[in-house]
Amino acid sequence: MTSTFEMQSQTSSLPIIAAHTAQGHQRAELPARIQSSYTTRFAAQALESDPSRFHLATGATVVPQAGDVVIARVTEILNHKRVETPESRKAILFEGAIIMLAYGNRYAADQFLAHVPDSLEPCHLVAAGGVAGMVTEQHVNMDDPTRIEPLGLLADEHGVVNLTRFSPYQLRPLPATVGAEVAPLPGRPRVIGVLGTSMNSGKSTAMACLVNGLTNAGLKVSAGKSTGTGAGNDPMIYHDGGAAKVLDFTDFGFPTTFKLEYEQVRSLTVNLIDALSETDTDVVVVEIADGVYQGETARLLRDPLFQSVLDTVVFAASDALGAVAGVRELQEAGLEVAAVSGVLTSSPLATAEARQVLDVPVLDTFGMTAADTARDLLPRR
Repeated sequence: MTSTFEMQSQTSSLPIIAAHTAQGHQRAELPARIQSSYTTRFAAQALESDPSRFHLATGATVVPQAGDVVIARVTEILNHKRVETPESRKAILFEGAIIMLAYGNRYAADQFLAHVPDSLEPCHLVAAGGVAGMVTEQHVNMDDPTRIEPLGLLADEHGVVNLTRFSPYQLRPLPATVGAEVAPLPGRPRVIGVLGTSMNSGKSTAMACLVNGLTNAGLKVSAGKSTGTGAGNDPMIYHDGGAAKVLDFTDFGFPTTFKLEYEQVRSLTVNLIDALSETDTDVVVVEIADGVYQGETARLLRDPLFQSVLDTVVFAASDALGAVAGVRELQEAGLEVAAVSGVLTSSPLATAEARQVLDVPVLDTFGMTAADTARDLLPRR
């Protein structure tokens, strides 16, 4: 599909076409031209296939929820100057452009803390992958967030469109008790988790290199990302590394995972691994976003269900001290750590420091592309 499409209507105005929807919202026509985004790609496909089905739900009674699809006008371009298209191309933004985003909460220690507002008030583009929210905190080195004016929520005869409605995968129920184990799928392949000290510790690059090394070893590898903020970059580099199948949480209808109910986070992780576990898959590699102290990640580490589906971990760190603390945290939680890699291996000195104090291998990130190196990281069963 194309990332920008023209509606059959030739007007960009938003006339009210019915007094109220069944939910009490005002109803308005869609703009003529809308730029869709990575997080909204499945809803955009439905809209493009039959634009006449859809309209905007607008007015003072509209209360957005995480995952609701919003059509918004760009009013001031600041930090984010591009939006990622469904094909993962970075489209340049212009003031006045109409873009399709999904409301979401964002936790990014190096960028923004943002929440879903409780109205269609002016807010922000909080992630280039296509997430709208209200920024409440930001890193001192970040520019102010790009400002947007929501025009309304995408809706059809069934009501407001949430990403889960058109997502290709749905969460299957798991044991109701948090901490309960779940029986694995018959023949589930070995599973390697990639975690890190923080955002930008080198997790995604390390994972892509590991995927490449396992592929070079003649194995069929599936790869995914189960938590974080929706963006196409990570799934694309997993593909580039050689993964035969790639999924992330947006394939299950979630623009982000921050502030999800914990039961949804644990269910999403297991469902993602199971969806990647095809009959001929040898290895699943899954990335967990942010750092080990981030809320949902910290809780996952000690969840018996999570531990039952994860065989071993490759840990990414920015420096030796972070590597030592992270490995200790994972081991105390009961997880096996196969190796440390990440940004710290860009520095020979930092690598040497880590090797002196760690009891697990410290591997150069790009060295994991070697078949023998990657094969040595496979969990033993």
